[in-house]
Amino acid sequence: MIQPDLPTVHDLARYSLAAQHPRTLEWSSRPDRLSRLAGEHTIDLDLATDRDIAQQRAATLQAGPPVEAYLNTWHAVTPDLQAMLSIRFTGGDVSRPFVDVSVTSRPVTPADLPALVTAARSYAAFGPPRLRFWSCAALDTFAHLGPDLRVLAAPLADLRDRPAPDDLRLTPTRDSSHHSQAVAAYAAVDVDHPAHRGQAGVISVDDLQEAIDAGTMFDVVWQGQWSGYAGTLAHSQLGLDAQVVQELLLTPPARGHGLGAALSTLLARQVPPTGQVLSGTIHGRNRGARQAALRAGRHDVGGWWWVPLA
Repeated sequence: MIQPDLPTVHDLARYSLAAQHPRTLEWSSRPDRLSRLAGEHTIDLDLATDRDIAQQRAATLQAGPPVEAYLNTWHAVTPDLQAMLSIRFTGGDVSRPFVDVSVTSRPVTPADLPALVTAARSYAAFGPPRLRFWSCAALDTFAHLGPDLRVLAAPLADLRDRPAPDDLRLTPTRDSSHHSQAVAAYAAVDVDHPAHRGQAGVISVDDLQEAIDAGTMFDVVWQGQWSGYAGTLAHSQLGLDAQVVQELLLTPPARGHGLGAALSTLLARQVPPTGQVLSGTIHGRNRGARQAALRAGRHDVGGWWWVPLA
């Protein structure tokens, strides 16, 4: 059933912090992290209470159901588990709906999944085929489910002193003139690894420009040649004060030489000290990118999982 009393944003922050990986609790003070998490989860309460936002979503998406169906809902999933559920659409595409579990009152366990599936039926009017939830558990904990993105993170100070090849360096990106080469590089990986197409995509020109303007996008130069992008933007992720990876890309000639891990090292040396953590998402099945991040000293601190609703 839907709970009549919504939690406060501070409640959501506390619930969210309790669901984070224990290692990350060493990277930020509890008050600072709770404050950032409260900011991140403000939108969850807005989407649960603001009918004007729901009206805007309904008018924009035109998915069919009435305005009220677009509101987030707070559910008593089991006697000891509450969850904030919302209807989402991958890439804003109304043909690709899913139910998102944005916050839970305690960490999700495998035993909770049937009850979460039942709660997700409150959005049946949209025909969502699956539900997504967060867990800091290891990648093999929900091995029967399909993984989505994983968060790979570490304090910048822990990454900067690792070795990097002498012929690999980063230089500030001045413009988007190499973007077409980045598109071609992703296309080449997709040909060699067809599953990659659904796991990662090249940074857009607009997002590239945003990172350039922030001074945190860099050209990868290997053996004197442009060989990819490495860049971040400073913002909160999982309540951490972070430089969040926007792109880590090597062109085909630079792949296969063990350079991937060094990109995190060099990026940690280059970005401003305005974020305490280097953080970024990698698809759980993108083994190569995930292994490169782990070799660089980043830690897998959790990720999202897909649960079929059929």
